[in-house]
Amino acid sequence: MFKRWSKKIRRFWATIALLSVEMTIVLCLFVVALITFLYITRKIFIQNKTSFDDRVFAYLKSHVSERNNEVMEFFTFLGTHKFLIPANLVLIAYFLFIKKNRWYSIKVPAIALSSLGLMFLLKHLFNRQRPTIPLLDEAAGLSFPSGHALMSVTFYGLLIYIIFKSYRDRDWKWVPIVFLIILILVIGFSRIYLRVHYASDVLAGYCIGFLWLVFAIWLLNNIEHYSQRKLTQMVDTGTAPA
Repeated sequence: MFKRWSKKIRRFWATIALLSVEMTIVLCLFVVALITFLYITRKIFIQNKTSFDDRVFAYLKSHVSERNNEVMEFFTFLGTHKFLIPANLVLIAYFLFIKKNRWYSIKVPAIALSSLGLMFLLKHLFNRQRPTIPLLDEAAGLSFPSGHALMSVTFYGLLIYIIFKSYRDRDWKWVPIVFLIILILVIGFSRIYLRVHYASDVLAGYCIGFLWLVFAIWLLNNIEHYSQRKLTQMVDTGTAPA
């Protein structure tokens, strides 16, 4: 019995040792995001505790100004469908006609559309109403999780992944990556500042967005590798696809 468990433990640590530093970090963040999302949903929907959201609104109330309103409206626009739809189309066109990377031109719309579907599914599942005290204009739809946060993570997060994988300069590639991370955070913050989302909505949106992005990239990469392997086998054997 002891030898069997010892063997399993050694095999587990051997598997961990094979993971790259990047994979280990992503795996840890994945677990943290999942635990955080479960914790938030338990607090809000089972225990009905909203003190955290109330404290955040109370703190931001003293920082409201006309200038801050304009800045937050600009950043919140970068997470709307009015911006993200054209941005996704431009990215697809870039990989189709300029970079000529067929798989990235598939991954971009696949992640965008699946993220959109997931967002609507979760919003109707949790059915949380938006804050009743919007700072400027009321927002349509349900509140949990934040669509701006979720879609920003999946779109700008995909850009981060593409830059990390394709940018050869190890030092300079962190400049756009850090910029995009900050942009994601500010977009989510703008929704809280404008009082169209609770802080818990935004945090949940970040978590779900990250979880879905990692899963979608993993799935699409495996489909890509499988397709390439099948194509290589057909070329080697001289057979044509059915």
